[in-house]
Amino acid sequence: MPQYFGKLPTTNQAWSTIAAVESIDSDQRGVWCNCGEARLGIKVLAPNLIHVQMSPTGEFIPRRSWAVTKDDPEWQFVPFQVRKSDEKVEIETEQLRVCIERNPCRIACFDKQGRLFAQDVDLGMAWRMNKSSSLSSPLVGGTEGGAVAAWKRIETNEHFYGFGERTGLLDKLSEVKTNWATDCLDYGSLTDEMYQAIPFFIALRPQLAYGIFCNTTFWSQFDIGAEQPGVWRMETRGNELDYYIIYGPEPAQILSTYTQLTGRMPLPPKWALGYHQSRWSYESEAVVRELAQEFRQRRIPCDVIHLDIDYMRGYRVFTWSPKRFGDPAKLISDLKQQGFKVVTIIDPGVKYEPEGDYHVFDQGLKNDYFVRKSDGRIFHGYVWPDKAVFPDFMRAEVRQWWGDLHASLTDVGVAGIWHDMNEPAIDDRPFGDRGVKIWFPLDAPQGDGSDSTTHAEVHNLYGLMMAKASYEGMLRQRPHERSFILTRSGFAGVQRYSSVWMGDNQSLWDHLEMSLPMLCNMGLSGVAFVGCDIGGFAGNATAELFARWMQQAILYPLMRGHSAMTTARHEPWVFGEQVENICREYINLRYQLLPYIYTLFWQAATTGAPILRPLVYDYPNDSKTYTLSDQVLLGSSIMAAPILRPGIEYRAVYLPEGSWYDWWTGELYQGPTHILAHAPLERMPLYVRGGGIIPMSPIVQFVDERSPQPPLSRGAQDLSAAPQGTQDLSAAPQGTQDLPPKALGAWGDLRLRIWPGTGEFTLYEDDGNSFEYRTGAWATTTYRVRPEDPQFIVEIEARSGQFSPPSREVIVELVGVGEQRFTDDGTAQNLVFG
Repeated sequence: MPQYFGKLPTTNQAWSTIAAVESIDSDQRGVWCNCGEARLGIKVLAPNLIHVQMSPTGEFIPRRSWAVTKDDPEWQFVPFQVRKSDEKVEIETEQLRVCIERNPCRIACFDKQGRLFAQDVDLGMAWRMNKSSSLSSPLVGGTEGGAVAAWKRIETNEHFYGFGERTGLLDKLSEVKTNWATDCLDYGSLTDEMYQAIPFFIALRPQLAYGIFCNTTFWSQFDIGAEQPGVWRMETRGNELDYYIIYGPEPAQILSTYTQLTGRMPLPPKWALGYHQSRWSYESEAVVRELAQEFRQRRIPCDVIHLDIDYMRGYRVFTWSPKRFGDPAKLISDLKQQGFKVVTIIDPGVKYEPEGDYHVFDQGLKNDYFVRKSDGRIFHGYVWPDKAVFPDFMRAEVRQWWGDLHASLTDVGVAGIWHDMNEPAIDDRPFGDRGVKIWFPLDAPQGDGSDSTTHAEVHNLYGLMMAKASYEGMLRQRPHERSFILTRSGFAGVQRYSSVWMGDNQSLWDHLEMSLPMLCNMGLSGVAFVGCDIGGFAGNATAELFARWMQQAILYPLMRGHSAMTTARHEPWVFGEQVENICREYINLRYQLLPYIYTLFWQAATTGAPILRPLVYDYPNDSKTYTLSDQVLLGSSIMAAPILRPGIEYRAVYLPEGSWYDWWTGELYQGPTHILAHAPLERMPLYVRGGGIIPMSPIVQFVDERSPQPPLSRGAQDLSAAPQGTQDLSAAPQGTQDLPPKALGAWGDLRLRIWPGTGEFTLYEDDGNSFEYRTGAWATTTYRVRPEDPQFIVEIEARSGQFSPPSREVIVELVGVGEQRFTDDGTAQNLVFG
């Protein structure tokens, strides 16, 4: 039987709908409805969080060890009221009301103003059996067509976001989104299945938003009004319907609750926020040393160099090529002296080599760690080392073993791990032989003990569990330093273990444009640390495309350049002096913005807020933002409107309600309005919200560098006077070039750029490398600005927390008004401008 199919088999078998509610049991969590043989549970986990479970047989699957959600008993009890009548049962919390109609059994939700959302329609809740099932064993997830589903109403002017990693534009209304992790090489705007499978979305209309998390690891699918306009459907080929309803009323509250449910990202090391350079491949130690030297000589900041598969011995994971990388410890030590960290790629495929004295294969075979077929034979496929076998990451002992293998990398100084091919991506014959993509047989046994199951249930978890194994392994190997993990594949909750990039994109303008909604929808799915390959992985970028991509990439939470073998090189200097200058200037700006960006990472780690976000996140009641895919916010204060087509020097920009300032010129606009922005090649339209407070640090060549580059003269830093193509975008208007060296572990001297208006910003600081922030070694400082006609007042609260940056100079610049300096020793300050 072929093991690859873009969609699992379907069936025309009729749906069986849930019966009327016959009786109701209630407890301190919610109510249980007995509906014939089926059973429906509605549990209140938080005032805005409802857990819905429906089993056609009345029996529910025990919770799995790999469950990605916080267990129901772990939530504090919240008060709610239950009202029963002959027609319905109502559950009401302080934020919402859930109505369960008795006949037919249907669920609907209302906010406190009586607005309806997430209302069952059509079949309501239903199931169909696979060919060999009975009600005693209904849905063996796999290939026979068994499924369970729910249908709900799409309200007027309702729009849909999230869904994890998705191509196309921002709003997914009238689309079908399948959740099945897939190696989607050559993806385009119409691609459905992607590397990540995250069955979560946010539905939004004016004054109301809600989220849905379909809590199944089996194949699942959302149809958002494509088959039946006005109705959305969620379907899974698991054994029961299990989903969460999260009421807003705005996206921020939904994501806060959703990331309470599925977990939040840990703070990464500061160096991971700098620029990463990668290629398939920097094939030797000599090439890597030359690359590092180019960055430092050209004064282009860079923190991380990635090593692709050619650092290995014959593509064997956890090995080094003795010829190309003869002394990796010395190489990494020398790079460390230059300020570079090294990240190495690891794939899940282990070379099948019974007599090769290959320790990874030998240990895995001896301990029975590899995935087997249902007949007991070890499954094999073909990846880079040719014939390969694959660890069963669903087993804790296998994850422990895999994590311990990282010692061969960390012992020589590797600081981060990059996962590829972990959907898993497998061919049925050696690469180059025109094979077809396969995955494990759906009936392949995985897990152990009470969690024993088949691949059909855990396929979507393979990349997530591999990321967990590496994350926990790196914690053991580097217990005092934060590590960096990057994965291609994952599932809901992947943010707890890893950052994510959008896989093998292409050097096309369409892919430049598509990267913004892709990353924004990942952020709206709880995964904030995300990026796309700058310049495109496959194909050759033009100079103009690369310049525009680098400008846009300073907004990406993960800023990494990467390109494929056989393509032209994509380093910042290969396109000539003009593009090199643009790359340098914008990477400089990225490094200056790191105090602001690192604080956004802290917000993501503590609240689940996206770092890069669509305008609809901050302006959910402005209908003009609902389909706006080509403008983004970095945090709540900085907005960008990148150029996404060749030869364009002007573009329309929408400015939402409030005052907005042009970053480059200081020009003031009053929203809501549309403007025409001038954007020659050297400039990306960039705006700051009135009252915006942006902390900035000196330009450095790497995050932990102690001394910034020599200051430039004021005359050379006037953006309005410098000719196009030569201006230093990182100079006086950003105001950090004249600052003295910073202290290790702190941002050092700062410039606060403040735009007139009313605003507030809390700066977060810690040492950027250790885990001491978890025990209180952090600091926050809150800054506020407000007008008091004819003056402006800047208030600086006393620093909080146990981390103490050295005394430093802070330049407070009220843009267009003036600047003041003071020595920041952590005490409160009040500054008057005007």
